[in-house]
Amino acid sequence: MLAPQRFFITGCASGIGRHAADVLLAAGHTVFATDVRLEPLQDFAAAREWPVQRAHCRGLDVRDPVAWEAVFGEAARVMGGVDVMLNVAGYLKPGYCLEADPLEVDRHFDINTKGVVHGTRIAAQHMVARGRGHIINVASLASLAPVPGIALYSASKYAVRAFSLAAAQELRPRGVALTVVCPDAVRTPMLDLQLHYGEAELTFSGSRLLTPDDVVRAIVDDVLPRRPLLLALPRSRAWLARIADLFPRTSHWIEPLLRRIGRNRQRRMRGEPN
Repeated sequence: MLAPQRFFITGCASGIGRHAADVLLAAGHTVFATDVRLEPLQDFAAAREWPVQRAHCRGLDVRDPVAWEAVFGEAARVMGGVDVMLNVAGYLKPGYCLEADPLEVDRHFDINTKGVVHGTRIAAQHMVARGRGHIINVASLASLAPVPGIALYSASKYAVRAFSLAAAQELRPRGVALTVVCPDAVRTPMLDLQLHYGEAELTFSGSRLLTPDDVVRAIVDDVLPRRPLLLALPRSRAWLARIADLFPRTSHWIEPLLRRIGRNRQRRMRGEPN
Protein backbone atom coordinates (compact mmCIF):
# COMPACT_ATOMS: atom_id res chain seq x y z
CA MET A 1 0.00 0.00 0.00
CA LEU A 2 1.41 3.36 -1.08
CA ALA A 3 1.57 6.20 1.43
CA PRO A 4 -0.89 9.01 0.57
CA GLN A 5 0.40 11.16 -2.27
CA ARG A 6 -0.74 14.27 -4.16
CA PHE A 7 -1.58 13.73 -7.82
CA PHE A 8 -2.10 16.13 -10.71
CA ILE A 9 -3.97 14.40 -13.56
CA THR A 10 -5.06 15.58 -17.01
CA GLY A 11 -7.87 14.17 -19.15
CA CYS A 12 -10.13 13.35 -16.20
CA ALA A 13 -13.54 13.87 -17.82
CA SER A 14 -13.51 10.32 -19.23
CA GLY A 15 -11.47 7.20 -19.88
CA ILE A 16 -8.15 6.46 -18.20
CA GLY A 17 -7.82 9.85 -16.51
CA ARG A 18 -11.24 9.70 -14.89
CA HIS A 19 -10.73 6.13 -13.70
CA ALA A 20 -7.27 6.97 -12.34
CA ALA A 21 -8.67 9.85 -10.30
CA ASP A 22 -11.47 7.65 -8.98
CA VAL A 23 -9.16 4.79 -7.97
CA LEU A 24 -6.56 7.06 -6.37
CA LEU A 25 -9.15 8.96 -4.35
CA ALA A 26 -10.66 5.69 -3.14
CA ALA A 27 -7.17 4.66 -1.99
CA GLY A 28 -6.84 7.80 0.16
CA HIS A 29 -4.71 9.98 -2.11
CA THR A 30 -5.34 13.65 -2.93
CA VAL A 31 -6.11 14.42 -6.57
CA PHE A 32 -6.17 17.60 -8.62
CA ALA A 33 -8.27 16.40 -11.56
CA THR A 34 -8.30 18.49 -14.74
CA ASP A 35 -9.89 18.45 -18.17
CA VAL A 36 -10.78 20.92 -20.90
CA ARG A 37 -14.37 19.72 -20.36
CA LEU A 38 -14.93 20.76 -16.77
CA GLU A 39 -18.70 20.23 -16.49
CA PRO A 40 -18.74 16.44 -17.15
CA LEU A 41 -15.79 16.07 -14.79
CA GLN A 42 -17.67 17.90 -12.04
CA ASP A 43 -20.81 15.83 -12.72
CA PHE A 44 -18.86 12.60 -12.36
CA ALA A 45 -17.17 13.83 -9.19
CA ALA A 46 -20.57 14.63 -7.69
CA ALA A 47 -22.08 11.31 -8.76
CA ARG A 48 -19.16 9.39 -7.23
CA GLU A 49 -19.19 11.62 -4.13
CA TRP A 50 -15.51 12.44 -4.35
CA PRO A 51 -14.36 13.84 -0.97
CA VAL A 52 -14.18 17.62 -1.38
CA GLN A 53 -11.19 17.92 0.95
CA ARG A 54 -9.08 15.63 -1.28
CA ALA A 55 -10.64 16.05 -4.75
CA HIS A 56 -10.14 19.26 -6.72
CA CYS A 57 -11.62 19.66 -10.22
CA ARG A 58 -10.40 22.37 -12.58
CA GLY A 59 -10.59 23.18 -16.27
CA LEU A 60 -7.35 22.91 -18.25
CA ASP A 61 -6.64 23.13 -21.96
CA VAL A 62 -3.31 21.29 -22.19
CA ARG A 63 -2.46 23.17 -25.40
CA ASP A 64 -2.13 26.43 -23.46
CA PRO A 65 1.20 26.94 -21.64
CA VAL A 66 -0.15 29.95 -19.76
CA ALA A 67 -3.06 27.87 -18.45
CA TRP A 68 -0.60 25.18 -17.41
CA GLU A 69 1.34 27.68 -15.31
CA ALA A 70 -1.81 28.95 -13.60
CA VAL A 71 -3.57 25.63 -12.94
CA PHE A 72 -0.49 23.70 -11.85
CA GLY A 73 0.51 26.61 -9.63
CA GLU A 74 -2.92 26.51 -8.00
CA ALA A 75 -2.61 22.75 -7.48
CA ALA A 76 0.75 23.15 -5.76
CA ARG A 77 -0.70 25.80 -3.45
CA VAL A 78 -3.95 23.98 -2.68
CA MET A 79 -2.37 20.58 -2.05
CA GLY A 80 0.92 21.86 -0.60
CA GLY A 81 2.86 20.32 -3.48
CA VAL A 82 2.52 17.77 -6.29
CA ASP A 83 4.14 14.36 -5.83
CA VAL A 84 2.97 12.71 -9.07
CA MET A 85 2.00 14.21 -12.42
CA LEU A 86 -0.09 11.96 -14.66
CA ASN A 87 -0.36 13.23 -18.25
CA VAL A 88 -3.32 11.38 -19.78
CA ALA A 89 -5.18 13.87 -22.00
CA GLY A 90 -5.10 12.80 -25.65
CA TYR A 91 -6.75 13.11 -29.03
CA LEU A 92 -7.24 10.79 -31.99
CA LYS A 93 -9.09 10.98 -35.27
CA PRO A 94 -8.41 8.21 -37.78
CA GLY A 95 -7.46 9.15 -41.32
CA TYR A 96 -4.96 8.51 -44.08
CA CYS A 97 -2.09 10.95 -44.46
CA LEU A 98 -3.03 12.17 -47.95
CA GLU A 99 -6.47 13.17 -46.65
CA ALA A 100 -5.31 14.85 -43.43
CA ASP A 101 -6.87 18.22 -42.69
CA PRO A 102 -4.26 20.78 -41.54
CA LEU A 103 -6.40 21.39 -38.45
CA GLU A 104 -6.14 17.71 -37.55
CA VAL A 105 -2.35 17.89 -37.82
CA ASP A 106 -2.37 20.74 -35.31
CA ARG A 107 -4.85 19.06 -32.94
CA HIS A 108 -2.86 15.83 -32.72
CA PHE A 109 0.45 17.50 -32.01
CA ASP A 110 -0.92 20.35 -29.90
CA ILE A 111 -2.83 18.03 -27.55
CA ASN A 112 -0.85 14.79 -27.60
CA THR A 113 2.68 16.12 -27.90
CA LYS A 114 2.81 19.76 -26.87
CA GLY A 115 0.37 19.13 -24.02
CA VAL A 116 2.69 16.50 -22.57
CA VAL A 117 5.77 18.67 -23.12
CA HIS A 118 4.18 21.67 -21.39
CA GLY A 119 2.97 19.52 -18.49
CA THR A 120 6.30 17.77 -18.06
CA ARG A 121 8.17 21.06 -18.16
CA ILE A 122 5.98 22.73 -15.54
CA ALA A 123 5.90 19.68 -13.25
CA ALA A 124 9.66 19.17 -13.57
CA GLN A 125 10.37 22.74 -12.45
CA HIS A 126 8.23 22.22 -9.35
CA MET A 127 9.62 18.77 -8.55
CA VAL A 128 13.28 19.58 -9.13
CA ALA A 129 12.94 22.51 -6.73
CA ARG A 130 11.64 20.04 -4.12
CA GLY A 131 14.22 17.38 -5.00
CA ARG A 132 11.65 14.65 -5.62
CA GLY A 133 8.65 13.67 -7.73
CA HIS A 134 7.39 11.34 -10.44
CA ILE A 135 6.04 12.26 -13.87
CA ILE A 136 4.03 9.65 -15.78
CA ASN A 137 3.30 10.31 -19.45
CA VAL A 138 0.76 8.12 -21.22
CA ALA A 139 1.80 7.39 -24.79
CA SER A 140 0.61 4.31 -26.73
CA LEU A 141 1.78 1.11 -28.35
CA ALA A 142 1.49 3.25 -31.47
CA SER A 143 4.60 4.99 -30.15
CA LEU A 144 6.54 1.72 -30.49
CA ALA A 145 5.51 0.85 -34.05
CA PRO A 146 3.76 3.04 -36.66
CA VAL A 147 0.10 2.26 -37.31
CA PRO A 148 -1.22 2.95 -40.83
CA GLY A 149 -4.60 4.66 -40.73
CA ILE A 150 -3.76 6.66 -37.61
CA ALA A 151 -0.46 8.12 -38.80
CA LEU A 152 -0.93 11.49 -37.08
CA TYR A 153 -1.69 9.83 -33.75
CA SER A 154 1.26 7.46 -34.15
CA ALA A 155 3.63 10.32 -34.92
CA SER A 156 2.41 12.42 -32.01
CA LYS A 157 2.83 9.50 -29.61
CA TYR A 158 6.26 8.62 -31.02
CA ALA A 159 7.22 12.15 -30.07
CA VAL A 160 5.81 11.68 -26.56
CA ARG A 161 7.90 8.54 -26.08
CA ALA A 162 11.09 10.14 -27.45
CA PHE A 163 10.64 13.27 -25.38
CA SER A 164 9.85 11.27 -22.24
CA LEU A 165 12.87 8.99 -22.56
CA ALA A 166 15.21 11.94 -23.09
CA ALA A 167 13.64 14.02 -20.31
CA ALA A 168 13.85 11.07 -17.92
CA GLN A 169 17.63 10.99 -18.34
CA GLU A 170 17.83 14.73 -17.69
CA LEU A 171 15.67 14.59 -14.57
CA ARG A 172 16.91 11.42 -12.89
CA PRO A 173 20.11 13.01 -11.47
CA ARG A 174 17.95 15.77 -10.01
CA GLY A 175 15.74 13.45 -8.00
CA VAL A 176 12.74 13.26 -10.35
CA ALA A 177 11.59 10.04 -12.04
CA LEU A 178 9.78 9.94 -15.38
CA THR A 179 7.90 6.94 -16.77
CA VAL A 180 6.26 6.62 -20.17
CA VAL A 181 3.33 4.18 -20.30
CA CYS A 182 2.45 2.65 -23.68
CA PRO A 183 -0.89 0.81 -23.65
CA ASP A 184 -2.57 -0.96 -26.54
CA ALA A 185 -6.15 -0.03 -27.47
CA VAL A 186 -8.23 0.84 -24.39
CA ARG A 187 -12.03 0.79 -24.09
CA THR A 188 -12.61 4.55 -23.84
CA PRO A 189 -14.66 7.10 -25.81
CA MET A 190 -11.56 7.59 -27.98
CA LEU A 191 -11.78 3.94 -29.00
CA ASP A 192 -15.55 4.07 -29.56
CA LEU A 193 -15.00 6.87 -32.06
CA GLN A 194 -12.76 4.57 -34.14
CA LEU A 195 -15.44 1.87 -34.50
CA HIS A 196 -16.80 3.48 -37.65
CA TYR A 197 -13.49 4.13 -39.42
CA GLY A 198 -12.02 1.53 -41.74
CA GLU A 199 -8.70 3.33 -41.39
CA ALA A 200 -8.59 2.25 -37.73
CA GLU A 201 -8.92 -1.51 -38.30
CA LEU A 202 -5.44 -2.21 -36.92
CA THR A 203 -6.42 -0.62 -33.60
CA PHE A 204 -8.80 -3.52 -33.01
CA SER A 205 -6.46 -6.34 -34.04
CA GLY A 206 -5.24 -7.41 -30.59
CA SER A 207 -6.39 -10.55 -28.80
CA ARG A 208 -8.38 -8.36 -26.40
CA LEU A 209 -9.01 -4.72 -25.70
CA LEU A 210 -7.62 -3.22 -22.52
CA THR A 211 -9.88 -1.47 -20.01
CA PRO A 212 -9.09 1.76 -18.17
CA ASP A 213 -8.73 -0.38 -15.05
CA ASP A 214 -6.02 -2.50 -16.73
CA VAL A 215 -3.97 0.62 -17.32
CA VAL A 216 -4.63 2.24 -13.96
CA ARG A 217 -3.85 -0.97 -12.06
CA ALA A 218 -0.55 -1.27 -13.94
CA ILE A 219 0.26 2.30 -12.93
CA VAL A 220 -0.70 1.76 -9.29
CA ASP A 221 0.83 -1.70 -8.88
CA ASP A 222 3.93 -1.36 -11.05
CA VAL A 223 4.75 2.17 -12.18
CA LEU A 224 4.29 4.04 -8.90
CA PRO A 225 6.35 1.69 -6.68
CA ARG A 226 9.05 0.71 -9.24
CA ARG A 227 9.29 3.88 -11.36
CA PRO A 228 10.36 2.10 -14.56
CA LEU A 229 11.50 4.12 -17.55
CA LEU A 230 8.89 2.54 -19.84
CA LEU A 231 5.95 0.19 -19.40
CA ALA A 232 4.13 -1.29 -22.41
CA LEU A 233 0.80 -3.15 -22.17
CA PRO A 234 0.16 -5.95 -22.86
CA ARG A 235 3.63 -7.43 -23.10
CA SER A 236 2.76 -9.76 -26.00
CA ARG A 237 1.61 -6.93 -28.25
CA ALA A 238 4.54 -4.80 -27.11
CA TRP A 239 6.97 -7.41 -28.45
CA LEU A 240 5.07 -7.51 -31.75
CA ALA A 241 5.23 -3.72 -31.95
CA ARG A 242 8.98 -3.69 -31.30
CA ILE A 243 9.59 -6.31 -33.99
CA ALA A 244 7.50 -4.31 -36.45
CA ASP A 245 9.55 -1.22 -35.62
CA LEU A 246 12.86 -3.04 -36.04
CA PHE A 247 11.80 -4.80 -39.26
CA PRO A 248 9.28 -2.54 -41.03
CA ARG A 249 9.04 -4.87 -44.03
CA THR A 250 7.32 -7.49 -41.89
CA SER A 251 4.22 -5.29 -42.04
CA HIS A 252 3.82 -6.15 -45.73
CA TRP A 253 2.73 -9.69 -44.90
CA ILE A 254 1.29 -9.34 -41.40
CA GLU A 255 -0.78 -6.18 -41.89
CA PRO A 256 -3.50 -7.80 -44.09
CA LEU A 257 -4.05 -10.49 -41.45
CA LEU A 258 -4.24 -7.97 -38.62
CA ARG A 259 -6.59 -5.77 -40.63
CA ARG A 260 -8.94 -8.68 -41.17
CA ILE A 261 -8.94 -9.46 -37.44
CA GLY A 262 -9.54 -5.80 -36.60
CA ARG A 263 -12.29 -5.42 -39.21
CA ASN A 264 -14.16 -8.41 -37.80
CA ARG A 265 -13.91 -7.06 -34.26
CA GLN A 266 -15.19 -3.65 -35.37
CA ARG A 267 -18.20 -5.33 -36.94
CA ARG A 268 -18.93 -7.39 -33.83
CA MET A 269 -18.67 -4.33 -31.63
CA ARG A 270 -21.07 -2.49 -33.94
CA GLY A 271 -23.48 -5.43 -33.70
CA GLU A 272 -23.02 -6.44 -37.33
CA PRO A 273 -22.45 -9.97 -38.68
CA ASN A 274 -18.88 -10.74 -39.81
